[in-house]
Amino acid sequence: MTVNDDIVPLRGTGDLRFAIIVDPQLASGLLANTVATIAIGLGARHHGAGNVRMTDSNGVTIFNSADRPVPILQADAAALASLLEKAHAPSTDHSVVAFPAFARSLHSFEEYESVFPERRLMTEKLDGIGLCGPSKWVRSLTGSLKLLR
Repeated sequence: MTVNDDIVPLRGTGDLRFAIIVDPQLASGLLANTVATIAIGLGARHHGAGNVRMTDSNGVTIFNSADRPVPILQADAAALASLLEKAHAPSTDHSVVAFPAFARSLHSFEEYESVFPERRLMTEKLDGIGLCGPSKWVRSLTGSLKLLR
């Protein structure tokens, strides 16, 4: 896999905020998988928030994980459904990544992509949601949520 050197890292600049909200009732392995999967979706959409090549004094080169905080918040199933309802409006300045619980029973992305159009996301149980957009928008949706502990 090659790195797209045309991507301009944001390096913490700009009014862009992330939040990942998960159901705290998930088992720890499912919780970790949900957060990781949502983070990959957000990172793919907003790849300028990462992709900074960094080399240490010994010559070890890595890519940064993120250029700003990514709080992991908690919300129960009802709150996740409400959050999706408020956040889902199409926009060019924000993104929503959802992890519906039914996705766990599928064994390939092709299968997920195939059955997704037949589902109604607003009525599905959600394991988590990722948000990225202007700080005011993200805070308006997540300001009352607690950090996952």
